[in-house]
Amino acid sequence: MIIDLPSTTTSAVNHKLVELRARGGAVALGRVLTLVIAADDDEKLEEAIDAANEASRQHPSRVIVVAKGARTAAPRIDGQIRIGGDAGASEVIVLRLYGPLASQGQSAVVPLLLPDAPIVTWWPGVGPKSPATDPLGELAQRRITDSAAEKSPVKALTGRSKTYVEGDSDLAWTRLTHWRAQLVSALDLPPYDKVTSATVTGEADSPSTELLAGWLAEYLKVPVKRVKSSGAQGIISVSMERRSGAIYLHRPDGRVGTLTQPGQPTRRIALQRRDNKDCLIEELRRLDPDEVYEAALNGLSKIGTGVPPKAAPESKPAAAAKAPAAKAEAKAAPAAKSKAPAKAKVTEKSSS
Repeated sequence: MIIDLPSTTTSAVNHKLVELRARGGAVALGRVLTLVIAADDDEKLEEAIDAANEASRQHPSRVIVVAKGARTAAPRIDGQIRIGGDAGASEVIVLRLYGPLASQGQSAVVPLLLPDAPIVTWWPGVGPKSPATDPLGELAQRRITDSAAEKSPVKALTGRSKTYVEGDSDLAWTRLTHWRAQLVSALDLPPYDKVTSATVTGEADSPSTELLAGWLAEYLKVPVKRVKSSGAQGIISVSMERRSGAIYLHRPDGRVGTLTQPGQPTRRIALQRRDNKDCLIEELRRLDPDEVYEAALNGLSKIGTGVPPKAAPESKPAAAAKAPAAKAEAKAAPAAKSKAPAKAKVTEKSSS
């Protein structure tokens, strides 16, 4: 059920929620948190609501969506309440703020927050440079951004690494969970040689690739190279060098990865790119600070740049080494003949 409340107030929205509960259409009992979604793009808005509805089946919550309308319009609030099948296991309140109210999202959200419940703020599109100091971010114990949705993803990620505050998180980091699990599992198998270096290859503007390289640099304490690949999306491969041979996880198609390592059979692994629904569900499972994400941000400054390996890199040096040797032998042959011409003739007579 979707109920529109044009030109309304937050007080009127609250009264409408109470009325709906009195009629038995919705209950607020069992809500474990308030999820505030800050979305300026209408396309992102509906996609974010769908993700929140799916996440609410595991994390029942009140979802408050703050959307900005035209700043040149007269000040007003257009409200909308979604319950039942249109809200998953939650109740969704959409507030579109116009005119001077467009910058007053915090004031509009506060009267609608669930009492004594954690608050999570999520920016599904372009987010603030410093989430903790944003008016909507100040309300929350957990702040979720998505660097991949920015115009310059890696630049946005680097900027947020400098303004990080406990409670900040990024869906670009959550998308790495399966990659990190497979790499850690590979290190738990024999031979147990120490990793000496690592290389992470991925799309030039992929924040997830940057975070994966930063995580390896921080925890392995070895040189990590970040190789930028053209014509591919996301992470392509990770190579961890060891004395016994490299651990190599390669995902060229964005769906299935191949893991190879010494002494173990080659394995094919499902590494499908995760959508926002799965990532949001994972993020809402824990509301305490993510120390591992913080460490990965610290590791960004330790990443080196690398060059993608060329096909058959050893063939060219080998051929180049053979060419000078052949020339040297050719020059030495006449000299050897000139030194002992008599022996050469005797040999020819004896062979005949």
